[in-house]
Amino acid sequence: MTSRKNARIIEDFRDTVSASYIAKKHNISVSTALRYFNLVDYSCKKLPEVLSIDEFKGNADGEKYQTILTDAKNKKIMDILPNRKESNLIRYFHQFENRKEVKYFIMDMNPHFRDVAEVCFPKATIVIDRYHVTRQVIWALERVRKEVQKHLPAEWRKFCKHSKALLNKPPHKLTEEQRGKLRIILGLSTRLEQAYYLKNDFLFLMHSPNSKVAEELLSYWILRAESARLPEFYECTRAIHNWSKYILNAFDVPYTNGYTEGCNNKTKVLKRVSYGVRNFARFRNRILHSAA
Repeated sequence: MTSRKNARIIEDFRDTVSASYIAKKHNISVSTALRYFNLVDYSCKKLPEVLSIDEFKGNADGEKYQTILTDAKNKKIMDILPNRKESNLIRYFHQFENRKEVKYFIMDMNPHFRDVAEVCFPKATIVIDRYHVTRQVIWALERVRKEVQKHLPAEWRKFCKHSKALLNKPPHKLTEEQRGKLRIILGLSTRLEQAYYLKNDFLFLMHSPNSKVAEELLSYWILRAESARLPEFYECTRAIHNWSKYILNAFDVPYTNGYTEGCNNKTKVLKRVSYGVRNFARFRNRILHSAA
């Protein structure tokens, strides 16, 4: 085959399609297509100023979870690591000479990532992505809804079951018809009503202009949530209280894990169309190649 055709084959691996699709397109075997793609290799030479980290379920080379590193400032995937083990992450980061140049470490509420950050980037500001914090509160509300639903008569149980999207929707986006349905749902249980307003108040404080304002509102919210005595919120309030130092940092910087989450969604599509990718090295290169 000509060099031009080889280049086209490698270029096609940027798309979220299976290797068999590419092989069929070029009238070659799958093994031949993969052999050409194996010539592609990516390496991370330098860590970014704003380092974002997350895990995703890759199921490659016997490891259930892999780790993705991105540049949250310039929207670029830096590397894909074979697992999420602390020792391996620390060993990986220690090879970079510019570790001290990392100013922000963006992550979810994963204690292993926090420990890695404190060891490898002691001068960096650890920032908990606000989406992951808000999700904890929404999950708590959902647990209350499910518990209330169990004790309702059969005719109301289905009505409550289908109210999930309505309860999660921001109040200012509700139509008049939806507001009417919401009043009926909240009238079914005082506990559900309490949980709903706790969720709304948390969404409000997450739009605070800075950490000083957010700190005051967050302290008050935690007090209210604990006073409500909703067992479904215990784990949520405890986690938010324990992580509050890093959560508040998110109000003073413009960086989030949004780009990283988007990359994870694209990776899920790649896994699906490929019916799983067991070879980690190839899986890593496909992710990096599709984002290059």
